[in-house]
Amino acid sequence: MTIEFIFVYGTLRKTIANNHHAILARHSHYYADGYLQGKLYEVNNYPAAIESHNPQDKVYGELYQIVDSHLVLPALDNYEECSSQFPKPHEYCRKKLPIILADGRNVSAWIYIFNRKVVNLTRINSGNYLDYVNALKTDNLSN
Repeated sequence: MTIEFIFVYGTLRKTIANNHHAILARHSHYYADGYLQGKLYEVNNYPAAIESHNPQDKVYGELYQIVDSHLVLPALDNYEECSSQFPKPHEYCRKKLPIILADGRNVSAWIYIFNRKVVNLTRINSGNYLDYVNALKTDNLSN
């Protein structure tokens, strides 16, 4: 049996408390924090990651070991609107990419990659959507 992993970097992270995180909680186990070699952007109150060839570009998130991929992946494909139920071209595509863990190990994991141009989007330079959201909340409270 092949061990499957999924890496989430935005609204599916446990601290965001999105209803769809429950799919991961029920059918996956949190494995570790890690990062993707990529760039992160703000789309419209949700993040978008793209791949990068620059090792300095990192997108931080959570890695989950999937217990039942037949339940998790179709449900998340629907959430990310990249299943066959949605018209093409999809905004995201699911693909396997290497995720780097804190101890330096690489794990191949499914990840939803943004499938559109990013030229007009705001880059999240920290690569961490949670930090970005928290900074926005702090800015809004102080205004």
